[in-house]
Amino acid sequence: MPRFLSRLAVAGSAAALAAGLLSPTGAQAAVKPVPRPAALRWAALGDSYTAGLIEATGGLTDPRDGCARTTLSYPEVLRRDLGSLVDLRNVSCSGATTENVYATKQTPMGRPLPPLGTDPDAPYPPVPPQIDAVPPDADVVTVGIGGNDLGFGGILKDCIELGAATLGRGTPCKDKYDASLPDRFHRLNGDYGDMLDALHSKARFARVITVGYPHLVPEDASLCRYGDPLQFATFTTGDLEWARTAVLEPLNGVVAAQTARHQDTFVDLYPDSAGHSVCDADHWLDGVLTSVIPLKYALVHPNATGQAHIAEHVDRALLG
Repeated sequence: MPRFLSRLAVAGSAAALAAGLLSPTGAQAAVKPVPRPAALRWAALGDSYTAGLIEATGGLTDPRDGCARTTLSYPEVLRRDLGSLVDLRNVSCSGATTENVYATKQTPMGRPLPPLGTDPDAPYPPVPPQIDAVPPDADVVTVGIGGNDLGFGGILKDCIELGAATLGRGTPCKDKYDASLPDRFHRLNGDYGDMLDALHSKARFARVITVGYPHLVPEDASLCRYGDPLQFATFTTGDLEWARTAVLEPLNGVVAAQTARHQDTFVDLYPDSAGHSVCDADHWLDGVLTSVIPLKYALVHPNATGQAHIAEHVDRALLG
């Protein structure tokens, strides 16, 4: 039982016991029923690490709007576990940027499915900014976002192609992208702060919880097997080290810093996911593929185990 659920259950049991002890016995008076706690009004926002996206995190939820929210993503895991104790609006959307959360519409791409490569139901109409689904009386807003602001998908694709061209030698992806990272992080920092400002303006009394990114690359990148599509395919070892230290860790740093500046709560997934990267035996994230036969894309995302661990962290944060 999740901590949030168990705490409410214990509170309800204690209240019932107190009511029984204080009320008259027998026919003098009936014990007043203990009111059920009000459902926590929760809006879950974010990108594919929140939405789920990949087949390894279950089937798609309704509505099928191209955002690829899945049944085993952490918001849906907590919706299932907490039941009527939460009133969840999950509008996370794969491919979303911070601006798609607070300002601009997004045209979702759906979920890539082999052998076609693209979602057979695409193209999808634009979806509104995710903030539109946040009620003014929300109790809590969770948001996991930022990787797409840096162009993580494009970097991943290019690192694989460049690593293949160099046969695994050198740092061709670092050489291509390193000079552009300061500007990308500068824009992300500003947009992330603007997003948090907008969320606080929309739901003035809500607790805002930001969710970081887990360990994708192990501390020792040489653990990753060059050419393995179940890991990082043809990423070079040097580029994997660069991606961890120059992209992922600074990304979490921006999220943590802006969260602290806004006096919000940061869910730091990075420490506990060490040892569970794409290249570790007990991996909480799948690599480029989840499986070769049958062919299932993962595109370096948390699998069901990873999403379950994120749910545990978010559950603790919901307790405040």
